[in-house]
Amino acid sequence: MSSRKPSGRKNRLITAGRQTRWAPFWIIPKKFGVGRRVHPSAATSKKRRWRKGNIQRG
Repeated sequence: MSSRKPSGRKNRLITAGRQTRWAPFWIIPKKFGVGRRVHPSAATSKKRRWRKGNIQRG
């Protein structure tokens, strides 16, 4: 991908990058119950990587 990107594409990439972060640590006991050891990525709804799936281009 080119180094100079349109601002619309940059905004979409930034948004998609934010959606793939792990959930905060306090979500785990709230969602799965206290004492349950679950990885924070289990509470993340959208799992994508820059290689695996494309987002809308424009």
